[in-house]
Amino acid sequence: MAQHSGIEWTGATWNPLTGCVKTSAGCMNCYAERMSRRLQAMRNPSYINGFQPSIHERLFDIPLQWKTSRMIFVNSMSDLFLDEFSDEVIRRLFDVMRRAHWHTFQILTKRTERLSRMSGELTWPPNIWMGATVESGEYRFRIDDLRETGASIKFLSMEPLLGPVADLDLKGINWVIAGGESGPNARPMAREWVISIRDECMSGDIPFFFKQWGGVNKKKAGRHLEGRLWEGMPEPFEHLGGTASLFRVLCD
Repeated sequence: MAQHSGIEWTGATWNPLTGCVKTSAGCMNCYAERMSRRLQAMRNPSYINGFQPSIHERLFDIPLQWKTSRMIFVNSMSDLFLDEFSDEVIRRLFDVMRRAHWHTFQILTKRTERLSRMSGELTWPPNIWMGATVESGEYRFRIDDLRETGASIKFLSMEPLLGPVADLDLKGINWVIAGGESGPNARPMAREWVISIRDECMSGDIPFFFKQWGGVNKKKAGRHLEGRLWEGMPEPFEHLGGTASLFRVLCD
């Protein structure tokens, strides 16, 4: 839980659920798993169970207590649509997001089959953005699942990008984030994979956000692509002049 996040494309994190189960190639070197072990060693009450899926009801209403508008990444340390979390828990958290209408919530999942099944029974106000992780062409099906949801803003996180995504169909997608894996044992990302995604976004007039090259030393590798930063955001936030301005408006 952080009122200010170091993740470049959001402003804050909210973790009423923690822990996860590996489901695809992008999970191999999970940053949340590494961080949860560290927090467990520090005796953080939310990580007593380490990376085992856990529900923290005391944190459900936290966004309602934050009175200043924020861009909030939901469950950065878990996956809302994990099978271990009941439909009732998911509906309750969606209701909190609906009630906290002054915030913008960003949800990201790899469990798009469940997302697609539940979409019709969830309420999708415009302040709830729904995203899917697509780490290589093998997981393009998640884009189709995402398209079937009722979210007004649908986005892709192509991070960690582990392979090319040929024939990328961005119809109905409002935003794309791409980036390389970072940390110990980080797998490499080819420049041409990123360029191809960026070009697809440009041809479709879709905001593109390049998060990082990654690697063992992600700060040294940097965030520039072809000599510039790419920090596209979907409306209504792109007019605020990039993420730095966005965070000042939403988090100060």
